Amino acid sequence: MDNAFMARAIQLSIENVLSGRGGPFGAVVVKDGEIIAEGVNGVTETNDPTAHAEVTAIRAACTRLQSFELKGCEIYTSCEPCPMCLGAIYWARPDRIYFGNTADDAAKIGFDDSLIYREMSEQLSRRRIPTIQMMREEALEAFRVWDAKADKAPY
Repeated sequence: MDNAFMARAIQLSIENVLSGRGGPFGAVVVKDGEIIAEGVNGVTETNDPTAHAEVTAIRAACTRLQSFELKGCEIYTSCEPCPMCLGAIYWARPDRIYFGNTADDAAKIGFDDSLIYREMSEQLSRRRIPTIQMMREEALEAFRVWDAKADKAPY
């Protein structure tokens, strides 16, 4: 299957490597048959561990649409999304995700997310990074304020 949008995501991933700016990942967001945003991996260039191609494309698309949702959009990404990107994609609510390389393909060249998937299902006390709950009652105040707010924008 040949697709111009996936071809563009792949082209972005290759160009990103050749430019020396970041890893081999590219993504585009499409609405009504038009690319409205593009993103590449910029983790090392920006010193931002969240600067994955999908996240940067989502940020650009939401800015362009002036919306925190991407309903009516599709995301084309050169690789199966990592756990962080998959979470961001679900929060953005596009209609569909298309990907090129698999997570196994990425793992073979050093981008292995299997630890994160395992850690997410692990009990808090058994995670590699200590994860400790504290001040729950005080923190719940923000939730009570949100719950009582009449003019909130639910998402």
